[in-house]
Amino acid sequence: MSQRQIVQVFEQYQKSRQHFVQTVADLATRPQNTEILHNAGVMPMLRSLMLDAVPSIQQMAAVAVGRLADHSHSLAEAVVKEDILPQLVRSLATQNRFYKKAAAFVLRAVAKHSPELSGAVVDCGGVDALVLCLEEFDPEVKEAAAWALGCIARHNACRDPERNLNRKEIYQCRFFVSSPCHRAALSHSVLEAGAAPLLVLCLLEPDMALKRIRQVFSALSQISKHSVGLAELVVEAEVFPAAFVSLKDPDEYVRKNVATLMREVAKQTPELSQLIVNCGGLSKVIDYLGESRGQLRLPGIMMLGYVAAHGEGLAMAVILCKGVPQLALCLSEEPEQHMKAAAVWSIGQIGHHTPEHAKAVATAGLLPKLLQLYTDASSSEDLQAKSKKALKSILQKCTYVPALEPLLYDAPSNILKHVVCQFSKVLPHDSKARRLFVTSGGLKKVQEIDAEPGSALQEYINAINSCFPEEIVRYYSPGYSEVLLQRLESYQPA
Repeated sequence: MSQRQIVQVFEQYQKSRQHFVQTVADLATRPQNTEILHNAGVMPMLRSLMLDAVPSIQQMAAVAVGRLADHSHSLAEAVVKEDILPQLVRSLATQNRFYKKAAAFVLRAVAKHSPELSGAVVDCGGVDALVLCLEEFDPEVKEAAAWALGCIARHNACRDPERNLNRKEIYQCRFFVSSPCHRAALSHSVLEAGAAPLLVLCLLEPDMALKRIRQVFSALSQISKHSVGLAELVVEAEVFPAAFVSLKDPDEYVRKNVATLMREVAKQTPELSQLIVNCGGLSKVIDYLGESRGQLRLPGIMMLGYVAAHGEGLAMAVILCKGVPQLALCLSEEPEQHMKAAAVWSIGQIGHHTPEHAKAVATAGLLPKLLQLYTDASSSEDLQAKSKKALKSILQKCTYVPALEPLLYDAPSNILKHVVCQFSKVLPHDSKARRLFVTSGGLKKVQEIDAEPGSALQEYINAINSCFPEEIVRYYSPGYSEVLLQRLESYQPA
C-alpha cells in the first residue's frame, strides 16, 4: 500500500469524525431529537471528540454538547456526570477563539437550569475561565462569557449561603456570584493592574454589537438583585455612565436591561438610590418611559417606585423630575393589568410620605383613577389590592381639598371614612376651605352620609360640623327644607 493510500485512510477517518459531529450538532438543534441522541450514548462520544486533534472537530463537539444541555435539565446533568466540564475548562487556555465561544456556550447551557448546576460550573473552575474570556480581543467571546456569567448570577442563591462576589471578578467581569474557594485563584493583582474599567471600556467599544451589550447589562442586573453588597460592587465598578448613555440605545432590549439594572440597584438602599438620583438617572428613566411602550416600561415604572419608597426626599426628587405625570400616562396607556398594578404601586410609594407628596399625586388627577381601578369589577385582585392600599396611604396625607371633594360622591364607605377624616383635619384651620366646602356642596353631602352612631366616621362628621354655625349645618341637613315649609305653613303674619 502506497503512502498516499495510507494518508487517505486517515483523511477519511477525519472526514467521518467531522461528518458525525456536524450531524449530531444539527440534530441537537431540534428538541425532539435530544433524548434519542442521549439514549444512543452520544455524550461519551462527544466527550472524546472534544479532545480530538482537529480544532474544528473539538469546537463542533462542544457546540453539540451545548445544544443538548440547553434543551433540558436532565441533559445538563448528564454533561456534569460525564465529567465534560473539567475537561472543557482545562482546554480553554490553549484553544482558539471559536472553541472559547463554544465552551462558554456549554457552561451557560448547563448553569442556566438550577443553582446546583451553576455550582457544578463554579466547582470545576468555570468562573475563572469565563473571567479570562472577558480579556479576549474577540467581542463574540466576551459576549459568550458575559452571557454565561449572567446565567450563573441569576439564580436566587448558591448552594452555600456564604458564597459572595469576589471584587476582582466584579471589577473585571462585573457579573458573577462566586464562591470563597475561587478567591485565592483570582488574585487582586489584576484589579491593581487596572482591570476595573474593563467591562465599561467593552461597552464603549464601537464594534460592540447590540446583542453583546444586552447580555452585559442583563448580567449586571442579575448580580445586583441578590444583595446590597453585590449592588454596591456593581456601582463601584462605575457602570452607570455607560448605562445612562445606553438608555438611549436604538435597541429596545438594551434599554430595558439598563432600566432593569437601575431598578435592581435602586431597590437595595436609600444611598444607592440617591447615587442614581445624583448622577441624573431619574430624568433619564422618565425619558425612557416616555419613549417606550408595553413591557419595556415595567422596570422603569418600578424603579421610580423603589426610589420613592426609600424616603420623602427621594420621593420628592421623583416628583421634581416630573415622574408623577409620566406614571399617570403609563397608567392610562397600558392595557395590561400587571402594568397598571406596577404603576399604581409606584404612585402609592410617591404619595404616602407628606401632604406635599400627596398633593403632587392629587393634582395629577390620580385619586379618582385609583378609586376607579379599586371599584372596577374587571380589575384583577392584585390591581384592586394595590389600588386600595395606594389610595388609603395617599388619602391619609392629603390635605388638598379640591382633590378630596369629588371622592365624597363616589367612594365606598371603607374609603369614604379616610376622605371625611382629612376634611375634619383641614377645615378647622382653613377659612377659605370652609367656604369652598359649603358652596361646592361638600357640607350638604357630608350631612347625607349614613354613619353608625359612635363610629369613627360619625366622629369625623361631628368634627366637620363643629367648624360651621349650627344654622348652616341644619340648613344643609336632609329634611330641613320640609321643616322650613312646615314653619311657613304655621306662620301667621302680623
